[in-house]
Amino acid sequence: MDIPAPTLADLLVVACSEAFRGNGEVIATGIGPVPRLAAGLAKLTHSPELMMTDGEAFLVEEPVPLGPRGYDDRKAAGYLPFSRFFDSAVWTGRRHAMVSPSQIDRFGQTNLSCLGGTYQKPKVQMLGVRGFPGNSIHHPNSMFVPAHSSRIFVEGEVDMVSSVGYNPARRIPGANFSGVDLRLIVTDLCIMDFGGADHAIRLVSLHPGVTLDQVRRATGFALEMSDDIATTPSPDPEQLEIIARLDPHGVRAGVIKGNPRVGEPR
Repeated sequence: MDIPAPTLADLLVVACSEAFRGNGEVIATGIGPVPRLAAGLAKLTHSPELMMTDGEAFLVEEPVPLGPRGYDDRKAAGYLPFSRFFDSAVWTGRRHAMVSPSQIDRFGQTNLSCLGGTYQKPKVQMLGVRGFPGNSIHHPNSMFVPAHSSRIFVEGEVDMVSSVGYNPARRIPGANFSGVDLRLIVTDLCIMDFGGADHAIRLVSLHPGVTLDQVRRATGFALEMSDDIATTPSPDPEQLEIIARLDPHGVRAGVIKGNPRVGEPR
């Protein structure tokens, strides 16, 4: 297969796949094209013990490619309907989800519900909290943000707390927060984790061609920094071949505006 030069979307798939490294035998759930490709890439390279579903009712042996396909192309490994998914994976902590919230604050609280105004009368009504509250206290979670900006990484708290983070001010005495496990945030500019003071968001890696000032300007709160900020690795030929095989219709290219080549200025 003739593999073209890597794009930013390719780099982000590889970066997101690292969230699933060393997770053990858990269900890797990527919400959206890039996280889903990342979970598949992780299973086919560094973490073959990962489990995943076809997004419908079955566990599968091989990641299911994005886009149109023959329904029977999957290799089913077991029956896992939605009703059974919670008991076998979610409530037991045997799942790692990568999600894309509408807002994220300094301590990893997220918002998927509403923007502006009041909760009773918001300026913008979105999906509602969905499964975020339960997911955030029962199993590991990571985040993918395709357009890093201060509208997503907000100053202060998110407008409506849809999932639990590490905010010390929200820690109710006597409550059990031991299940809160936030791992990684991958954006179109950088990689962050929760290694700051009190588990605040911390910058750990800049993508090729991105400056620290760019990230600071696009973030609504003061970012903490790791001791040694790395450069995000570019995809290698094997990774690019697998990504192309899992995304034969190029769906990932539409996730990132313009989808530039790795290292091109933006």
